[in-house]
Amino acid sequence: MLFTRGSSSGRSWCTLLMISSGALGRSALPPQLGSVSASSRPANVVQGRYGSENRDSLALADSSLRADDALLGEKDEQPEFTRELLRVQWREVDPVDLYVIRPAHVTKPPVVFYLYSYPSETHRFLDDGYCRRVTKDGFAAVGFVSALTGARYHGRPMKQWFVSELQESMVLSVHDVQMLLTYLSRRGDLDMSSVGMFGAGSGASIAILAAVVDGRIKTLDLLDPWGDWPDWMAKSSLIPEAERPQYLRPEFLQRVAPFDPVKWLPRLKTQTVRLQHVMDDSVTPAGAKRRIEAAAPRSTQLVRYEDTPALFRASADGALFNWVKQQLRPGVRPERGVASTNQRSSR
Repeated sequence: MLFTRGSSSGRSWCTLLMISSGALGRSALPPQLGSVSASSRPANVVQGRYGSENRDSLALADSSLRADDALLGEKDEQPEFTRELLRVQWREVDPVDLYVIRPAHVTKPPVVFYLYSYPSETHRFLDDGYCRRVTKDGFAAVGFVSALTGARYHGRPMKQWFVSELQESMVLSVHDVQMLLTYLSRRGDLDMSSVGMFGAGSGASIAILAAVVDGRIKTLDLLDPWGDWPDWMAKSSLIPEAERPQYLRPEFLQRVAPFDPVKWLPRLKTQTVRLQHVMDDSVTPAGAKRRIEAAAPRSTQLVRYEDTPALFRASADGALFNWVKQQLRPGVRPERGVASTNQRSSR
């Protein structure tokens, strides 16, 4: 069951798009990058039968997670693609439903991760039309949902949700991306030297943090990432007004500050990055959008859509996914419908 929090207006383009769209360790990072300083508070390490997980650190090298063997739940072979539903697990009471969708008749295709925003489900990965679009031109697609999202939200009171537990939601999902990269590398049927990631909303924020600590991600396509937490918490339409004061408390903002994409974007070493903003989206406030753009690397390609209909026009027939594919394999047909005045190749 999908539990949606926040006002209906807070869903904005993300829910509409859902409806319409039929290992680098900390040793490789600069000092104080990847984990909360030990002097700020005791380490937040969870022990279990899968090992230990440091929830203060984005770098998986600071944890010792061990994964069960992947379980194949379903395999669907279509003329254009093969879709596998697998269950992977490296955390107690938190199995991950993973979709690996490979194009037909392509040996070791390049890979694009697709991670959508809270709230989301995995239904899109079961849509044959969607699968044809993401595998078009010979690409494999990998899909799952982030922590505390969709079927992964269970066994806790409703007052605990993705935003109230933001550190947990973000850090666990970044760990998931790193664990999935390792699993996919071991399969042997994918080109893991060519990996991109398309992220939307909170999924884009997770993609930024994952790419900072794992150089296996070569290109990022970011659609309306969340970030700039003080302004985002104060003004985002996703936050219920009755709950907003608790997210503006200094102790909460201090706890999530180390996981703010605005702080990580300048340190991003990913080869190619595109940042897309839908200007009438109210989930990420205008001021936060500006600060996210200002923090991005100078080589970032910036695209602004005037409104949600402009995004839909650019998304027709899977064109929204063409940019990330182009970066991994030049020659893919570019997307259409983005006005040149809304796009610049570098800043």
